Amino acid sequence: MLDFKEIISEKISQIVGVDSKEIKGYIEVPPDKNMGDYAFPCFRLAKSLKKAPPAIAEEIKEKLEFDKNLISKFDVQGGYLNFFVNSEALVKEVLGEINKFKENYGSSYIGQNKNIIVEYSSPNIAKPFHIGHLRNTIIGNCLYKVYKFLGYNVTGINHLGDYGTQFGKLIEGYKRWGDEYDISRDPINELTKIYIRINEACKEDEEVLEACRENFKKLEEGDDYCVELWNWFKKESLKEFQRIYDLLGVKFDSLNGESFYSDKMDEVVEILDKNKVTKMSQGAKIVDLEDKGLGVCIIRKSDNSSIYATRDLAAIKYRANTYDFDKCLYVVAYEQALHFKQIFEVAKYLEIPEKCVNGLEHVQYGMTRLSTGKMSTREGTAIKVNDLLEEAISRTTKIIEEKNPDMVDKEENAKKIGIGAIVFNNLSNTIIKDQVFDWDNVLSFQGDTGPYIQYVYVRTKGVLENVGDIPKFEDIDTSCLLDSSAVQVATTLYKFGDVLKSVTDKNEPSLLARYLLELAQDYTVFYNEDKVLVDDEKVKNARAFLTYCVQTVIKIGSSLLGMEMPTKM
Repeated sequence: MLDFKEIISEKISQIVGVDSKEIKGYIEVPPDKNMGDYAFPCFRLAKSLKKAPPAIAEEIKEKLEFDKNLISKFDVQGGYLNFFVNSEALVKEVLGEINKFKENYGSSYIGQNKNIIVEYSSPNIAKPFHIGHLRNTIIGNCLYKVYKFLGYNVTGINHLGDYGTQFGKLIEGYKRWGDEYDISRDPINELTKIYIRINEACKEDEEVLEACRENFKKLEEGDDYCVELWNWFKKESLKEFQRIYDLLGVKFDSLNGESFYSDKMDEVVEILDKNKVTKMSQGAKIVDLEDKGLGVCIIRKSDNSSIYATRDLAAIKYRANTYDFDKCLYVVAYEQALHFKQIFEVAKYLEIPEKCVNGLEHVQYGMTRLSTGKMSTREGTAIKVNDLLEEAISRTTKIIEEKNPDMVDKEENAKKIGIGAIVFNNLSNTIIKDQVFDWDNVLSFQGDTGPYIQYVYVRTKGVLENVGDIPKFEDIDTSCLLDSSAVQVATTLYKFGDVLKSVTDKNEPSLLARYLLELAQDYTVFYNEDKVLVDDEKVKNARAFLTYCVQTVIKIGSSLLGMEMPTKM
């Protein structure tokens, strides 16, 4: 596809003698369409050229020449050079590209030969899948899909929380009270009750906590009873989790959790010992990172049992050797920021390729909280994802029954709309922001929501059904699409590939979510101003084809977010 920024940057580069890639990186999209399609801020050159930005802009303008069939005009505003793209060239280019690539429009090969790991979801075994894990799952799933769409070799890992002292606690609780609970009927919820109860007992009695620690030590040492219980907890949990993943349409390439690395930790400790970065402190083996402002990273506890930092380090080494990754993304809440800074620092001594060390990234997201405060499984205040998804579908079904009771595929559409609302709600704002969970906000079908995007998609579908066969691109007269609302839709469609690249550059799915809102809003304006079903065949075909292009891109983008499109609303 024609790259207008590249065309502009190469011309400026020839005049000022600065590399065109650097110039391209400076080019902006003005906040107001009346100021142009692109702008070059000349203050970027003020230091090297030793001139005021307005003077630089005027000098460059005097020497610039463009094919007016590509760049129709350019002017100076203050220290900016503003460029206006030829509208018909833009429309023709965008429609031609979408016609050519169809469901692959916006994809690329920029990720070719690059290996990406995305670690996401990672719920704890034997605990309900609550909405704190939902956000992690949705964000990671989107990143996984976008990286893959851009040609990267992506491995999605569900690093299950299936090891640690919590299992020592659960084993102890089961030993004491297992007969009191009907675990075979509802294993996860009943085990959660045991977990909450044993935590209360640990608070009241240090000896109970010590027994829990001893259970985990036995688990690590392969005690038959502890291992059998642990395997059962894991099996039942995975059944429950899979139901949720199926509803969300989420898949993984690996389910290697913390326990997978239990036999790989000794090698890590040996390498760190050999590189003389460990030392003993109060009976525990540590890496002292105080000089870097990162405190102390515990490698082995005083009872010689492992800690999750050790397992994460073992995972890094294993992944570097197995996947030779260029990036390893950890989609984990910002509360774990110190932990990841510590293990990324210690990873420098693991004798893995430098590119792998440099490719470790913590994708931080904000916490999901109740209006009454933080959620906690051990306190029994966590909202379960299964309940949330079922409630979303139920509420959507009621709305459909009120407004469109004769809808075909009512249940399937309710599922797509309800879950789409949840997915979009988790991705529509910058992911680092905390969210206060509120049923009414999450399931709202007004304003900047997932259902609004789905509604616009269904509208495009209805328009095209009324048109009949989608006209061929070769028969389209693009001069019929030069009014402001049509050009605005084409301009937004043109940006799609760049938006996807920005998602991976910043690991920020909200950029795609906001883009889809923008496209849906632009099409709504076009739909209201430019009637598609008109008598003039040329105009009708042109507007119908633009509608088809919008439908195509909404479907691609929504799929990358993790949303399915309904057939009716």
